[in-house]
Amino acid sequence: MIIHDTVKKIQIVFVFNLKGDAQMNLQLENKTALVFAASQGLGKAIATELAYEGANVVIASRSEQKLAQVVEELSEKGLEKISYVIADVTKVEDIKRAVHHTIEQFGSIDVLVNNAGGPKAGTFLSLTDEDWQKAFELNLLSYIRITREVFPAMKQKGGHIVNIASSSIKEPIPGLMLSNTFRTGIVGLTKTLATELAEYGILINTVAPGRIATDRVGELDELNAKQQGITKEEVEEIMKSKIPLKRYGQPEEFAKVIAFLVSNANSYMTGQSFLIDGGMVKSI
Repeated sequence: MIIHDTVKKIQIVFVFNLKGDAQMNLQLENKTALVFAASQGLGKAIATELAYEGANVVIASRSEQKLAQVVEELSEKGLEKISYVIADVTKVEDIKRAVHHTIEQFGSIDVLVNNAGGPKAGTFLSLTDEDWQKAFELNLLSYIRITREVFPAMKQKGGHIVNIASSSIKEPIPGLMLSNTFRTGIVGLTKTLATELAEYGILINTVAPGRIATDRVGELDELNAKQQGITKEEVEEIMKSKIPLKRYGQPEEFAKVIAFLVSNANSYMTGQSFLIDGGMVKSI
């Protein structure tokens, strides 16, 4: 008896973006993304990656000068479908304006990236009620308000939401009491919303950076150096020794994960928390 094997040809399609990288086609063309805290650091990297993938992108932050500079940089690279809006995420009227601006510019919101600067460093005994209130409004209440405001624009045809947190959601970071508290609140919010928003086709996940080479991490390294009486470079070497990959991550590496999570390639992961930390955090 002769068995004939049927050989199927598998075609692999590589898409080359404006950077010249071979990538999956994440099908973000004509999708619209609103990215907060996007004038620098992780937010800027995320906005840039989404723009390279073909999305319409609106970036928001408090600094118009920095926002305009980002738009100019991306325009020089051939990325024209990008706009900006000035917004302080602790102000309700700014949030409303950012959402309205996005819909006015591009007609919809398919992707939301909730992001905000880190709260004040400090230990429990060093922090005041005012410190706690400011951190709550910046790092948790803002995500709640923004998601609530975006929901009407997203509920008709679904969408993706990513909440940016910190590796402290898995392992508290010494000296960052406020971050340790409110970042874990984001995880609870995300997990609960994953259930409540599923019927509308909205997927929501938390993504937590470890030691990514941003200004914020540099500032924390500088603070640790002063507290320990050593140089910033020595702090960096100590931190790198704790990371299995022996280096800090790059914002672009972090942004690629976000691009996947908010794309059609992710159609079944929601309510999850992802660490992008080079293996630094040891918890399961």
